[in-house]
Amino acid sequence: MKLLKTFIAVVLSMAIFSQGRAESPTEQQHSALLDDHKLIFYGPGENPQSDSIRNLIENFYYDQFRSFQDPQAPYFLFMSRDTQLAMGIGGVVRMRGYFDWGGSTGIPAFSPYFIPTTRDELNRQKLGTTPAGTALFFRVIGRNKRLGEYQLYIEANFNGYQSRDFHLKKAYAVINDWTIGYAPSTFSDGAAVPPTIDSNGPTMKMDATSVLVRYMHHFRKSGFYVAASVETPSMTIQADGEQVAARSEFLPNLAAMVQYEWRPGQHVRLSGITRFMPYRDLVRGRNHQAVGWGLQFSTVFRPVDPLTVYATVNGGRSYSNFGGDFLLGKYDLVECMKCPGKLRTVPGWGYFVGLQYNFRPNLFTSATFGQGRYLPCGEVPGSDYKYGLYGALNLFWDATPRIRFGGEFNFGKRQNFNGDHGWARRVGALAQFSF
Repeated sequence: MKLLKTFIAVVLSMAIFSQGRAESPTEQQHSALLDDHKLIFYGPGENPQSDSIRNLIENFYYDQFRSFQDPQAPYFLFMSRDTQLAMGIGGVVRMRGYFDWGGSTGIPAFSPYFIPTTRDELNRQKLGTTPAGTALFFRVIGRNKRLGEYQLYIEANFNGYQSRDFHLKKAYAVINDWTIGYAPSTFSDGAAVPPTIDSNGPTMKMDATSVLVRYMHHFRKSGFYVAASVETPSMTIQADGEQVAARSEFLPNLAAMVQYEWRPGQHVRLSGITRFMPYRDLVRGRNHQAVGWGLQFSTVFRPVDPLTVYATVNGGRSYSNFGGDFLLGKYDLVECMKCPGKLRTVPGWGYFVGLQYNFRPNLFTSATFGQGRYLPCGEVPGSDYKYGLYGALNLFWDATPRIRFGGEFNFGKRQNFNGDHGWARRVGALAQFSF
């Protein structure tokens, strides 16, 4: 707790120090994107002034739950001359290649959970490619006399079977302070996740998407945001159908966050989640309702112009269904080995820290390290996942504001409760084209 308080104090002092400074290389990169659009005007009257155009385009990038992996604003924008409506259809083509040695996860995403803990001579090396992350999206932003400001967004990715099936990733509407639809959870903070070529990103990254209703308000004078949401539940529990069975979920998840932003792209955020997970004890013939919860502190800030710091720490009980390594196993509720028919919530915690350094606005490097830990209260099988380590070091070059190349080195470790562990290493490359 003392360490957390010290870290928060350091972040706030950096916030005060960075206010009122000139554009950083990261902000210059963002400005280059704002200028890289083809505008098509419609409707009566003269074309709007450049300030009105820029303010409307800026709304395409304004999203408190945006992450590095999300596509940029569309290159082609249809805009009314009264600047009351803008529409864009865009996409991103991503091609990733990777080579594993000394142990392979066997999948395109690099996750410590899948690192083998015993030597497998059939999978010591692996060369793979994937178009996963290629996406198409559609966004409408407008103002209405009765409704106020509104936004519609749909995004679909090629991330399904063998990374080639097309499936819905986001679909939501925003009307003033309200968001309704399939959107990132209020418990997540994509902006605080450091850049990686690996699509999975740091272990214990909370990035769940669900159907939700969210209220979020911005107190513009103070820089504070507050938000709360009800979200559709989803759980994975250790139910064998003989001693324990999962019941239908009937209570929504409840999430909330408070954020202080002292400059665009720099903030501190505290978020929380409460989950309700029902199951039936078939041994005693009783229904139970377990309650899980999670807390997360996250930040992104620039202490000096070329350097960006990303940091997230989270913890709780059975909050893992919102991302990270625990999402890959059935860790929402686990069996109690001493009491058949009963399930327990799972305590755990995780963190990751990232640093990004811009040599130029279009050339930057980043380094990331993170860890996730499973902390069971009772006995568990020795082969169960105990903790995982994740690291990444990369370099990105933007040949143009919409063409990006990159290279990355990843390393990770899986540790089991019985002492078995394994390491994995990967080099990856990225070619990305946005439109």
